Amino acid sequence: MSGKQDVSFDPKEHQHLRYNPLRDSWVLVSAHRMKRPWAGQVERPPEEHIPRYDPNNPLCPGNKRANGKGNPDYDSTFVFENDFPALQPDAPDPGSDQDPLFQSKAARGVCKVMCFHPWSDVTLPLMKKEEVVNVIDKWAELVEELGTIYPWVQIFENKGAMMGCSNPHPHCQVWASNFLPNEPALSDRCQRAYYEKHGEPMLLQYAKREAEKKERVVVESSDWLAVVPYWATWPYQTLLLPRRHVLRISDLTTEEREGLAAIMKRLLTKYDNLFEVSFPYSMGWHGAPTGPYLKEDNSHWQLHAHYYPPLLRSATVKKFMVGYEMLAQEQRDLTPEQAAEKLRNLPEEHYKTR
Repeated sequence: MSGKQDVSFDPKEHQHLRYNPLRDSWVLVSAHRMKRPWAGQVERPPEEHIPRYDPNNPLCPGNKRANGKGNPDYDSTFVFENDFPALQPDAPDPGSDQDPLFQSKAARGVCKVMCFHPWSDVTLPLMKKEEVVNVIDKWAELVEELGTIYPWVQIFENKGAMMGCSNPHPHCQVWASNFLPNEPALSDRCQRAYYEKHGEPMLLQYAKREAEKKERVVVESSDWLAVVPYWATWPYQTLLLPRRHVLRISDLTTEEREGLAAIMKRLLTKYDNLFEVSFPYSMGWHGAPTGPYLKEDNSHWQLHAHYYPPLLRSATVKKFMVGYEMLAQEQRDLTPEQAAEKLRNLPEEHYKTR
């Protein structure tokens, strides 16, 4: 016999692995690491005093952009072709190459920028509910429009300089491609495999189970649920899910869009209130593929949004995905349950309006 005493497992104290069924991968949870002192890099806090209108900001109404084109005096959302697109519709085909080590394929598409609001000093949680509904309506319109041609339409928002956003004006990007990118392709395979085995969409079942358990729920309503997923990698990562089976954002009803605007404001207000700062994140929507996939059965898919915020300990200390995370596997420093509890207990009135 060893002289060791039996120790009961405590997820807040003992490292363990958690499975991510959306990516068929594992995450290492090491919550005890939060006890270590931090002597590493400290980021500059986000700029809090942003002018409502800046004559030199290329996203403001009436201003000229880098290519010389002028913005209209828009008073709601505004969509334009990205002046420096990563995808273009008429790129030449590199040709086929059968070498297994040096393969290439054609990549074509369009990249759009969408301004949420004419003012630079507001963000989604500080916008009126009807203004957020306008954003959601425009998202749905773009998915429907671009989805008639392209297999994938990726809506994403990089918020804050920490996430590589070079302009504080509230905006997102929409990229449509003639190929299914890596992440949605992996998600498609995983959701399809689950559906074929269990006969129900994975994320529809997951939302029901999380709504019953409550421990990882951040905010919820009759139509929507936002949780820190069981398999979360980023410290305060959240997954936003509709409660009914929905394939794409364009399939949402008027009432569901209004409910989505409300729950987005609640979730993002809690994010900002956590460290009383305009919370940086990358977020994006995943729904069933479009283009040629519109003719196929996509019942295994469930619409959802991912929020990936980098902040860990404070407004100036972020989680670094380096070393082990890059070379071995993803690792997090507090349990998803701890993160959800912190967010859930925060007030729903924004710190700037108290």
